[in-house]
Amino acid sequence: MEKLCNFNHQFVIVHLLLFSSLLSFTNPTPSPTQDEQSQIISRFQEYLRINTSQPSPNYKKSTQFILSLAESLSLETQVIEFVQGKPLVILKWPGSDLFLPSILLNSHTDVVPSERSKWDYHPFGAHIDENGNIFARGSQDMKCVGMQYMEAVRRLKASGFQPKRSLYLSFVPDEEIGGHDGLEKLAQSDVFKNMNVDIVLDEGLASPNENYRLFYGERTPWWLVIKATGAPGHGAKLYDNSAIENLFKSIEGIRRFRASQFDLVKAGLKGEGEVISVNMAFLKAGTPSPTGFVMNLQPSEAEAGFDIRIPPTVNAEFLEKRIAEEWAPASRNMSFEFKQKGSTQDYRGRPLITATDRSNPWWALLVEAIKKANGKIGKPEIFPAATDSRYFRQQGLRAIGFSPMANTPVLLHEHNEFLNQAEYLKGIDVYESIIKAYTSYIPPGRDSLLRDEL
Repeated sequence: MEKLCNFNHQFVIVHLLLFSSLLSFTNPTPSPTQDEQSQIISRFQEYLRINTSQPSPNYKKSTQFILSLAESLSLETQVIEFVQGKPLVILKWPGSDLFLPSILLNSHTDVVPSERSKWDYHPFGAHIDENGNIFARGSQDMKCVGMQYMEAVRRLKASGFQPKRSLYLSFVPDEEIGGHDGLEKLAQSDVFKNMNVDIVLDEGLASPNENYRLFYGERTPWWLVIKATGAPGHGAKLYDNSAIENLFKSIEGIRRFRASQFDLVKAGLKGEGEVISVNMAFLKAGTPSPTGFVMNLQPSEAEAGFDIRIPPTVNAEFLEKRIAEEWAPASRNMSFEFKQKGSTQDYRGRPLITATDRSNPWWALLVEAIKKANGKIGKPEIFPAATDSRYFRQQGLRAIGFSPMANTPVLLHEHNEFLNQAEYLKGIDVYESIIKAYTSYIPPGRDSLLRDEL
C-alpha cells in the first residue's frame, strides 16, 4: 500500500508539472504595438530588397542579413557550403531536452527572375500600396515564410518561452533550380543526420479563400524529350513516316491524355496535385537557312520537350510504359530520354507522402496550432509542383508544406507578386502557435519515463 501511495504521489506531481507547462504554453503573447509592427514589416522589406534572383543570386548579402537577425535573437548559427558560393544558413534554438528529436523549419533564399517592364513596381523595391500590399519577388515564394519563422521566434523569446525540443531554421540556396547544390546535399549529409530532425515544415501555396492550404506530398518532375527521325523529302511530297508526321502523332496522343487528366480537375473530381500534368516546353524542327528555315525541305529530325508532373499516389511504371509504346514507339522511328526523372518513392520504396492520420502526431498538432491562432484549414493537398520537401521525404522523413497566406491570389513566379502586410503579420501569429506546439510536444512514452525519474 505504501508503494501505491508513493506512485500516486509521483503521478500527481507529474500531472501538476504538465499542467503548469500547459498553462505557460497557452498564455498568449501580447499583440505587437503599432511601432513593433512597423519594425516587423521593415525587416521583411529589407529581406525582399536583396536581389537573390537566379541565375546570379546575391547569397553573400542574404547570408549577412540572416546572420545579423540570428545574432539579435541569440540563436546558434552555422554556415555550410557544399558547393562554393552557395551557402546554407542553419540557425538553432536549443531545447531543454536534448534527447527529444528536433524540429526543422526550412525556407529557400533564392527567387525566380522577373521582367521589370511587366511589373507595376520594382520587383526588388518592396513597395507597399494604399491597400497594404507588399510588391516584391519572393513576397510569396518564399521569403515571407522564412521571415515569419524569425519573427515568431523573436516574439517567443521576448515572452520567455523555452522550447523542450531544439528548433532549427534553415535558409537554403538554389531551390528554384532544383536544389541539387543546396537542400539535396544537406539532406544526405552527416550534418543533417546529427540534427536528429523528426518533422520538417517547408513552403506551401497561397489560398484565394479563407482556408489555409496544407500539403502532405508533391508531384515529381519528369522532363521528357521525344525525338523522331525520318527520310528527308521535298516540301511538296506526301509520304508516310516523316519525322514531323511521326512527332505530330505523338503530340496528338499526349494532348488527348493531358485533356483526360485536366477534365478530372475541371469536373472537381480531383485536385490539381492528384493528376498527371503534361505540358509542352519546346518544339524543335526544320532545316536552318540564313533567312530562317528552308521551306521546301521536310526535315529528317524533329523533337519536342515536355514537363510532366506525377503525383506520388500514381504508379509511375504505367506512364513509362505508355511513353515507350504509345508516345515514342521505336516502330515509328522514335526515341526518348529524360532530362530529369525524379522518384515517386523513398529509399524504402514507399510513396513520397506524409501521413495525415493518427499515425502522425505532427499533423494533428499542426492543425490544432493553426486553429488556435484563429486560422481555418482546407482539405489536405498534394503540391502541384516540386519543392525541397521531396529530399526530406526521400530520406523517409515527414515533411509538410505550409505557407500561411489566406485570401491571397497565387502569384508565385508571376508578374506583380505581392502579399498583404496584414496577412503577413497574421502568419507570424500562426507560426508562433505552431512553434510552441511542436517544440513543447512530448510523446506519450516519455510521460512514464518522467514519472520513473521523479
